[in-house]
Amino acid sequence: MPSFVPAAARSLAVFEVFSREKRELSNSELARLLDLPESSCSDLLHTLTETGYLMRTARTRRFYPTMRLHSICEAIAGNDPLAAVAAEATEFLTGKTGETSLCGRLDGAYVRVTGFQESRYELRYVLRVGKRLALHATALGKALLAVLPPEDAARQLRLRALPKLGPKTEVNPVALEKQVAEVRERGWAWVEDEGGEGVTAIAVAGRIGDEPFAISLAGPTERFNRRKDEYLEVIEAARDLVFPTAQKD
Repeated sequence: MPSFVPAAARSLAVFEVFSREKRELSNSELARLLDLPESSCSDLLHTLTETGYLMRTARTRRFYPTMRLHSICEAIAGNDPLAAVAAEATEFLTGKTGETSLCGRLDGAYVRVTGFQESRYELRYVLRVGKRLALHATALGKALLAVLPPEDAARQLRLRALPKLGPKTEVNPVALEKQVAEVRERGWAWVEDEGGEGVTAIAVAGRIGDEPFAISLAGPTERFNRRKDEYLEVIEAARDLVFPTAQKD
């Protein structure tokens, strides 16, 4: 089993303190805020200064982060790791079922599609990466809501009036909260004729780091009902690949 490295955690905690305090800090202040002996804190700050992550003012001898960490984070964010996860997940799902697969992340009161692979069938569901979908009427949306704490999910469902997008769209927030609770308990969302007539989708969600992320299959309602057990098995296998630490049903 991997070991926890306290020194690494303390280094990251230094930047969390600066983020919270938003000012230059002395060694004694940082030692108090980090709950460290001053000698240990001094060694830690010296290391971060020597490696270019902190600077120290000449007169007051207080510390503050340089732009180095900011530059590194910008470079990392420019190559979104969720894009690679989305590509692998959609390749797996479409490869196993032949159906359209997609991935999404929360974007305000919507789901933003971050990955998509088109079905091999003539009759199929088609959309594009970057499209925003309704939280309340999609499998991706309900799966993502189920990952949130119940109070946060309830807040999302009350931000604005919910449009009716298909013959079975539920627009009552109380009824939707109940549906989301069922998804949370069951582990997967099944949405039939809610986002549009004749379209069904199944989705699971979890967290990549701290961010909620969902994967889904979508296609014609008739075909999905006929192959429901098969598709459930595949989406649960994909969940185990994408969210390996998630609890299984």
